[in-house]
Amino acid sequence: MTDPVSRTILLLDIEKYSDRDDIEQAYLRRMLYDVADRTLERAGIDERLRLRADRGDSVMELIDANASVTALLRALLTEVPAQLHAVNRMASSSAQIRLRGVVATGYVAVDEHDGWVGSDLNHACRLLDAQLLRTALRERRDDFALCVSESVHTGIVRHGHAGIPAVDFHPVTVDSKNGPLRAWLHGPVPGAGDDHSEKGGTSVPGASSGERPAPRRDQPGAQAPGSQAPEAHAARPSAPPAGAVFHFDGGAPTFGGSLVGGDQHGVSGGQVTGDVHLGGSGGESA
Repeated sequence: MTDPVSRTILLLDIEKYSDRDDIEQAYLRRMLYDVADRTLERAGIDERLRLRADRGDSVMELIDANASVTALLRALLTEVPAQLHAVNRMASSSAQIRLRGVVATGYVAVDEHDGWVGSDLNHACRLLDAQLLRTALRERRDDFALCVSESVHTGIVRHGHAGIPAVDFHPVTVDSKNGPLRAWLHGPVPGAGDDHSEKGGTSVPGASSGERPAPRRDQPGAQAPGSQAPEAHAARPSAPPAGAVFHFDGGAPTFGGSLVGGDQHGVSGGQVTGDVHLGGSGGESA
């Protein structure tokens, strides 16, 4: 086994890969390799500076420590979303490709079987497989969710380099079999209080159930959220008598498109309760 050397670790994984048939999986793998190669090329990292391991639905890249991590992050935040958008806008629903990504740093050794060994690599793989990162991708409209290790955030992200807005990265802690791992997620954090659900349209309260909208708080009978409605049989002295309630705020009130005729004396505003006779001059009702 070689001595461990400092590396930048890049992991990319296809969402819902095992749900596809063989033909679709082969297509998705080609797209994954294309995205990885173009992104690394955009970051100025050629093949001499990296090692690749194939994991079926994911690729793992060990990148020389002298390669720019800043350029890599900038390319991941710009090139990957652009490539995925270009691919998916022309692909059928079964051929859509969405990716989770992790960037970490650490010491990795290569054994006699060309296997990679290192606890930093193990931690990066657990970040990639974390439920939080899976949920973050599932709840987003775009096709890419990126997480970086604590060391990458400390050394690069928090300094606000051009094209890497530090404010867009949020601290998260993910569970692993070796205990909690701290990392930084790019974009909204699932369950952080904001509404990150898929937006399908604007709902209208009561539209699906046929219920009437709740009264406004400035209307009689409106109640604050969580308050209990008074019992129907409880007669309170301060409550207005039962019957129709009308509001008159000046002008010529109408009902159902008809003008209220007759005399309306002393009604210039406020609330009228009890028996109200409209359309006459005070005569007895039939």
